[in-house]
Parts: sequence; structure tokens; C-alpha cells
Amino acid sequence: MGWESKVRKDKGMKLLLLGIDDSSKDNRSTQEALNPEDEVDEFLGRAIDARSIDQLRKDHVKRFLLTFQKPELERKYSKKVDTRFGGYVACTMLVFCFICCIQIVIFPHSPLMLGAYISIFVTLATILFVCAIYSCLGPFPAALQQLSRKIIQSRTNSTITGVAAILLVFFSAFINMFACSRIQLQDCVADFLNVTPAAVGPCFLRALNYSLASDNPPCQGNSVSSCSFPEYFTYSVLLSLLASSVFLHISSLGKLALLVGMEAVYLALAEGPQGVLFNNYDLLVVAHALPTAVNETQNGQDCQTEGKVALQYMTPVILLLFALALYLHAQQVESTARLDFLWKQQATGEKEEMEELQAYNRRLLHNILPKDVAAHFLARERLNDELYHQSCECVAVMFASISNFSEFYVELEANNEGVECLRLLNEIIADFDEIISEDKFRQLEKIKTIGSTYMAASGLNDSTYDREGRSHITALADYAMRLMEQMKYINEHSFNNFQMKIGLNIGPVVAGVIGARKPQYDIWGNTVNVSSRMDSTGVPDRIQVTTDLYQVLAAKGYQLECRGVIKVKGKGEMTTYFLNGGPSLS
Repeated sequence: MGWESKVRKDKGMKLLLLGIDDSSKDNRSTQEALNPEDEVDEFLGRAIDARSIDQLRKDHVKRFLLTFQKPELERKYSKKVDTRFGGYVACTMLVFCFICCIQIVIFPHSPLMLGAYISIFVTLATILFVCAIYSCLGPFPAALQQLSRKIIQSRTNSTITGVAAILLVFFSAFINMFACSRIQLQDCVADFLNVTPAAVGPCFLRALNYSLASDNPPCQGNSVSSCSFPEYFTYSVLLSLLASSVFLHISSLGKLALLVGMEAVYLALAEGPQGVLFNNYDLLVVAHALPTAVNETQNGQDCQTEGKVALQYMTPVILLLFALALYLHAQQVESTARLDFLWKQQATGEKEEMEELQAYNRRLLHNILPKDVAAHFLARERLNDELYHQSCECVAVMFASISNFSEFYVELEANNEGVECLRLLNEIIADFDEIISEDKFRQLEKIKTIGSTYMAASGLNDSTYDREGRSHITALADYAMRLMEQMKYINEHSFNNFQMKIGLNIGPVVAGVIGARKPQYDIWGNTVNVSSRMDSTGVPDRIQVTTDLYQVLAAKGYQLECRGVIKVKGKGEMTTYFLNGGPSLS
């Protein structure tokens, strides 16, 4: 639209979309002095500053806990549904498959390994299947659909399920430890060589040709599983810790507590009951690395060994560093997720505000122009000198005036110099507006008020014009009778005696909008003039109609009375009628 108000509105919406409040300008004269490019640069700079990641994090997110400072935001974030939960379980199952492959290749097979891996695989596959149902609810039973929704749509339930899946993978990483032999290698060699266990070292093992490359481990029978490479338990545990990072909806503090708990359990086993595996491994590694062979007769007295950090010392350090890296990653992921949520909330709020402002502006525009005319101007740009007009072939026009309002209006100190009189007139016109907004009068359009005269019409566009049934004409007649009833109600409750005259006519008119500033929608034509004359020449508390309108209403069963021939200014003599009531129910 070419009006300045439309330009200001569009500019305000754009500034609102950027997060800038136009009313916050402190120095308007300085702003107006800027050229357009500098003004846009300044607006963009302020918008970028407002959207700064560091600033957002500082203003809305707690530093260490990564929770929102406002409880309302935290509640909204906690209710956020993560539909990718099934993908997290699938990734966890993939990690489990990698752990299975490693342990099956490295360690001897046992009934414990077979039973545990099959049970864990079936459990994870069941969880994955139930979660996958959420994406395609159609062909599955209602009970499974309900269970899937309970898991996915509840953060608590999905967190519990995710932690359970992680713990299953974690247990699969070290459960084979319990099938391994826990015979102390030093005790075995000491018994074989008849020496004290404390004297047995790598050189004795080399002298007995015991090393990692031995096909038959020392002191082990065929029925006992020997786990010569316990460091692969640690690698498997690292993979299980990695599985926790795929569940993005679990908080970083929750992941930290989970990682610490898992590491504590594993280290308690590795440093306690299963520590024998790591001690034997350290001895065999050092024996395997000896540069020269030591024969049995020397009993390992003259060989020299190189120092090596024990696996029991390296394992806690590796786990600690890996857990720290996962925690930092979890913090970064959660921080990004919360900022994304905050941006989405802000964008949604700004969009709602913009839509509310746009709807408010449309309502204001619809109060000035009919909806179809307003849509015409909003649909495309309009030049100031462009004229909007529309020819209408059969429009019903009404003029309703309070004939004795001028007698009621007086400017006295008692009525605040006439303000109270205008207040009552405003209430009367507001009642008329409320009635015309009812659904049964949707074909009517208020045109304007002139003093105490109310002007309305019907059939001004294709959506309200009824060529066959002429329902838009009867709707205006019903509205005129409704105004008469409303005026009686107002007189009874305001203790006044206002008298209303109403004139109706039908015929062709031309509708249009005049003015680039404060545009005015109006209708013109002989039909309008005659309708106005029906009002001015009418009788108080009566509805006067022309012969053309009489023919339409009479055919519809309305009750009309012939007034006779009257003189109409500019038209000569005309036969008019009084509308007394609607169609009889019989």
C-alpha cells in the first residue's frame, strides 16, 4: 500500500524481526541524520550483539550447571521431546556389536560369553524396536504404541531407558573377566622352580620360554580360560563409555555421574579381584620383550629387563582422561542444544509478536476499510494517485439517524461541556457496530457515521451479493428493524426519548477509496442519494423504503404499509412504504 502508515508498519515489523525495539531510540534526531546504509548497519550491529552466543549464555544459562536461570525456561526445556532417541539406541547397539567382535576374537569362548551377549543383544534389539514404533505407529498394537510414546515423550523415561542401555553395553565390556583364570603366575613359577614367589621375575619366565607368544599358557589346564590380553577389557570399557555420548538428551552432569560410576566399578574389579590378570600380563610383556634368550640353566640370573609402567597404573589414567574428554564434549553439546532451544524460543516469541502486531494492524485497517478492499491494498503496492473503485449492480443502502439528538446535545458544565452527550452517542453507535458484527449480518458493511447518522450497505462484493435469493437485501431490512428494537432498549435504560428515522433503498452504486492519507471508503450514486432522502423525509420511529425495495421485501413476505406519495428533493414525487415487520411465521 502506498500510505505512509503502511511503510512505517513494514519497517517496524522488520526491526522487530531483528530483535530491535524501535521505541528504544534515545536520540531520534541523530538517527534521522544517518543515511540509510549507516542506519541499516547500525541496526544489524545491534541485532548481532543481541544474538551474541557469549551474551546469551551469560544472560540465560548458569555457568557450570548449564541450566536456565529462569525456572519457566527450564521446565519448557525439560518437556522437549527428542524424537531421535531410537537413533541413540541404534548407535549404542552398534557399539555393542564392536565390543562383541573384539572380545570374540581376543578372548577364549565360554558359555558365560555366549549367554551374556545373546541376552544383551535381545534386550537392546527389543528397546530399539519399541522406540522405532514411535516413528510409524500404524501397523503395531496399541499397547506397543502406548509404551513407545511413554518412553519417547517423557524425558525421565527416555533417560532411564538410555542409562539402562549404556549399562548393558558396559557390562558386556568386562563380563568375560569372570570366565578367566585368576591363578597368580608368580606362584605357579615359584612352585615349578622351587623358589619364593617374590624372587620370580620376567627373566624366570623367559628362561622357561613363557611369553605372550606361548600357545599353552603356563600353569593353565585345557579346561580353564586364559585371558592373556586384559588391556582389551579396558578398550571395550572405553567403547562403552563412548556409548554414553550419543544420548544427547542426558545432561552433562548426568553423564559425568554415569561415567564416574562406571569407571569406579571397572577399576574396583581391575585393581581388586581381577588384578591378577593385569599383573600376569605385565610379567609376560616384559618377558616377551627381553632381547636375548635365557636358558633354563641360568635361571634368569644374568638377564637384564627394561622398565615398564604397570597396566594397573595406566588403566586409571586412560579412563580418567577419556572420561574428561567425554564430559567436555557433553558440556559443549548441551550448551549448544540449550542455546538452540533459547534461539528457537526467542524466534517463536518474536514471530508471535510480529503476527500479533500484523493482526492488530489488519484489524485497524479493517475498521477503516472493508475486508476485501483491505486485502486488495495489502496484496500489491499502490501508487498514491491510483484510484480504487468498484461498480456494484444491486446494493441495499441504509441511513439511520437519531432525529432529535441535536436537541439532546447541550454544552453545560454539568455534562462536562457536552462530553457526556458524546459519550452516550458513542455507546449507541458501539451497540450498532456490535449488532452488525453478528454472523447473520455478515453480508452488511458499515460505511460511516455522520454526526448522529449511521450508514450501512449490503451486497458490495461477490461474497456478500446474492443475485438469486436477494438475501443481502433482507439482511439489511432485518438489521434496520433490529436497530429500532435496540433504540427502544436504550431509551428504557437511559431514561431518554431518542427517536430514530431509517431510510432504505436498493440499486447500483460505485464503491471506492478516496485519499492517500487517512483514506476513506465510501459509496456514491443515485441509490445513495435516494436512501438518504428516505431518511430525511421519514417519520420518527419508522423505516421508510422505496418502491423498488418494497417489491423485493413484499415478495419475501415482509409486512409493509404504503405511506403514499411524498415530495423528495431533487426527485419530485415518489411513492414510499413503511416497513412494519418481517415475514409472518405462519
